[in-house]
Amino acid sequence: MKYSQVVTLAALAVSANARSVPTNVRNFINSVRNNGKGNCQHPLSGGFHSKDNDSDNFVYCADYSDQFMYLQGPNGQLVNMDIDCDGDQRSNRPGNDGRCGPSDDTQNETSFGYIAAGYSNSHIKELNAYVHTYVVLGNEDTKPSFNPKDHGIEPLSVVAVVCGDNMFYGVWGDENGNDGQPLVGEASLSMATLCYGKSVNGNSGHDDNDVMYIAFKGQDAVPGTKANWDAQSATDFENSLASTGDALIKRIGSNGGSSTPPTCSWAGHCTGASCSTDDDCSDALTCKSGKCA
Repeated sequence: MKYSQVVTLAALAVSANARSVPTNVRNFINSVRNNGKGNCQHPLSGGFHSKDNDSDNFVYCADYSDQFMYLQGPNGQLVNMDIDCDGDQRSNRPGNDGRCGPSDDTQNETSFGYIAAGYSNSHIKELNAYVHTYVVLGNEDTKPSFNPKDHGIEPLSVVAVVCGDNMFYGVWGDENGNDGQPLVGEASLSMATLCYGKSVNGNSGHDDNDVMYIAFKGQDAVPGTKANWDAQSATDFENSLASTGDALIKRIGSNGGSSTPPTCSWAGHCTGASCSTDDDCSDALTCKSGKCA
């Protein structure tokens, strides 16, 4: 994968198949920005950067539910979108318009392209950054390191990406090795193009820390053969993830937490309340990582 030298893009040409951000997801993002003055209270892992000049206070977080995790920065920030061009770079591959050319750190394989090949009817060799809307999660060969699989995230599972006023679906397709730099906030060129238009390329992405990545846990988050791995365009591939993604998004409740919170009869001791022991939580709720859940 590639950590791009990124710039803020003034003109955003958004894909025609953009879906609006559902109310429950918008409420969730607002809650993330405001919770604890905009900081993750119980990170799964921290010490990461969103870009070179950022602090190391960017984290993988699961404050609101044990059904998904997300990326967050300090003080209400989310993360940026660097460009990953790893995978099948052959010039005759669908969608290849040369925009990955400026990238000087492109690899010819992704972490989970070999799995996608098994789902493909045409037996693709690898993920195609021009077509497959994949997201980079996990930090291998970095300090700190982080493996999403240790927290229930399956390879090629659906990830919801909110960029501006739009939401798209991708899959967890690659990990960040990147010469040991502990970075977060990266997606394939195709995902970045859906979000920000064709002004992005292999060395120029979206610099602002305002992108939300939500990764869902469990085997049912993996679209498998339901996804169109043989798609000829990013639009076609992203659309093929919609049925899986739409079901997963319902896990985010209207209040920003789980869609099925336990009943609560003790105000101030409900889902999300701070706690030290199970006795601090109402009804059947338990104290998990310092919060009633």
